[in-house]
Parts: sequence; C-alpha cells; structure tokens
Amino acid sequence: MTRIRLDRLGQLLALAALACAVSAQAMTIRELRTLEANEKEGKLYANYYLVGVMEGLREASDAAQRAGQKPPFCINGRKFEPVMARSLYQSELTRNADSYEADMPVQFVLSAALRNSYRCNP
Repeated sequence: MTRIRLDRLGQLLALAALACAVSAQAMTIRELRTLEANEKEGKLYANYYLVGVMEGLREASDAAQRAGQKPPFCINGRKFEPVMARSLYQSELTRNADSYEADMPVQFVLSAALRNSYRCNP
C-alpha cells in the first residue's frame, strides 16, 4: 500500500514539475547571449542562471532516481560543482554546434552536456 502511495506521489510531483516548466518561460541560447552582451553584469547573471539550471537538472535527476526511474545522468561521486556550469554549457555548444539553434532553451544544451559528461553505467 505504501509503495502505491509513493508511486502516486512521484507521478503527482512529476506533473507539478511539468506544469511549472510549461508555465515558466525558459531562456533561449540567444537570450543568454544577449544578456551577457548588453548588461553591465550580464556575464555574472548568465553564470548564475546556468548554475540554477544545472542544479534544477540535478534535482530532477535525483527525483527520478528516488522514484525508481532511470536518471538521465549519474554523478557517482565525481566532481560536480556550480562553477562547472559554464564550462559544461560552452563545451556542449562547441562540440555539437550544428545541433543547436539560437532559439533553443539553455536547459536543453545543459541537459545534453550533463548526459554526455556524467553517463550512467549500464
């Protein structure tokens, strides 16, 4: 009985997260670049944004794992610090430049970077 309730709770949390994601407007690659270029503290603001996205993706991955689902990436004791957000993002953009358009969400890029850098063992 408890297992069923936990599964239902996981489903409800996933739906709530999806609703928040749909209602919140994600920053695009173009908007992040514009922020960096046009604001006095733009680079700093962009870095904070990337850290927030990275931490949100980690929490979503951890929640999936707690719910018994396969997480999109696995830290497994490896170094994972906020200061790494910028380099992960830039490396993914550089490595797969042909895959991304300016109107794609920053989360899409950072999510791919985390999946590529922190692969889960089979």
